[in-house]
Amino acid sequence: MSVGLGLPIGDPAQLLSWARRAEATPFTTVALLDRLVFHNPEPLITLATLAGATSRIRLQTEVLLAPLHRTALLAKQAATLDLLSDSRFTLGIGIGGRDDDYLAAGVDLRTRGRRLDAQMATVRRLWSGEPLSEEVGPIGPAPARPGGPEVLFGGFVPAAIERVARFGDGFLGANLPPAHMDGMFRSVEEAWSRAGRTGRPRLLAQVNVALGPPPVIDRARRELRAYYQPGGYTDHVVNGLLTTGAQIRAAVSAYRAIGADEVMLYCWSPGPDQVERLAEAVFETP
Repeated sequence: MSVGLGLPIGDPAQLLSWARRAEATPFTTVALLDRLVFHNPEPLITLATLAGATSRIRLQTEVLLAPLHRTALLAKQAATLDLLSDSRFTLGIGIGGRDDDYLAAGVDLRTRGRRLDAQMATVRRLWSGEPLSEEVGPIGPAPARPGGPEVLFGGFVPAAIERVARFGDGFLGANLPPAHMDGMFRSVEEAWSRAGRTGRPRLLAQVNVALGPPPVIDRARRELRAYYQPGGYTDHVVNGLLTTGAQIRAAVSAYRAIGADEVMLYCWSPGPDQVERLAEAVFETP
């Protein structure tokens, strides 16, 4: 099973160092979250920069809030990133739920699910080389991966699971303990089978992590709280931060046991030395 690394947003200028250092470890993926009304860097631009600084490690949005983006431009950006990274790009997609992000983008929050479904139908057609409409032709470039980059959907509701079966290659579950994630994974597999898809969906789990002395952990908790508040589950997420190697290894083992193909360790401490700390915790025998 693979283990990936979620990139922190506390100090964007450090992310090139993060990516280069991660490439020198067994981590398989680096990933970046998406918000509009927040201090995080824009994920597609950032991952394109990291693609040029690396050659092996995969690049992933975790997750891109696709309804905030113009559909044709999103298709072009994702195809370009897939092409220039030599098919190392995974487009993780979600809808989010914060009013301010949607107000800033001028998109109706209430229609975000329907908008995403329409976007995915269009994006898949464009990636296959079809014209946008009767009036507008194809939009290139062609992605490196036939049919477009790998697409994962994140979310907790039945609609997200159905999107995996209709439009996606897999599912990304975040902030759920293994017992609950097990049920989500099985639901994704069942929806995949009902849709007549061949093979099996990729299944990913995400946990929040930080390692180091108390000041490092305290800052990570502050970053995590700032990102998730306001929300009724903020305390739950912050209290779920894994802060020891033993906790992280146990989580990876538990997600492996329920069939996860990859576990994403999303780090909330911006210090680049977290890369080696986490690699030692996961990949070296304690």
